Amino acid sequence: MSDNARSMLHEVMEQQTVSIAKAGIIASLNARTSVLACANPTESRYNPRLSVIDNIHLPPTLLSRFDLIYLILDKADEQTDRRLAKHIVSLHFENPNLEELEVLDLPTLVSYISYARKYVHPQLSDEAAEELTRGYVEMRKRGNSPGSRKKVITATARQIESLIRLSEALARMRFSEVVEV
Repeated sequence: MSDNARSMLHEVMEQQTVSIAKAGIIASLNARTSVLACANPTESRYNPRLSVIDNIHLPPTLLSRFDLIYLILDKADEQTDRRLAKHIVSLHFENPNLEELEVLDLPTLVSYISYARKYVHPQLSDEAAEELTRGYVEMRKRGNSPGSRKKVITATARQIESLIRLSEALARMRFSEVVEV
């Protein structure tokens, strides 16, 4: 990733704005959007002896701006590999025998999300606030453990803000006006 792209992502993810300078006009535009990103290891294979930071070569200042970070590893497992291969092969049959899943149709899902965004505004309960605080302090302790040689992303105020946003989103998803433990 270029330094310019990285700099723009920093601004968008931190301040929800993007600065543009074109033809002598300088503007700062609102950029209230979600950012979903993925990264591959720099050496094609994830090295478990290295930290996430060393494997993907993204600075902690950028990684700390993401609310959620998932590490997905492809570990060889005969049973899982066989099940995956059978599924992929079944997709190439004329009449694949797939289980019917009950899935919300798109208009219903859009209505559900729109209603939740417009009418559901959850507040933290005292118990949830205490649990979030406890969890944040624990994350800070783990990130500052003495003697650790691995580069780790130390929890910052961004992480407590992320935890609050995620907690509110889960409550909103349930149409709950209160964030509960």
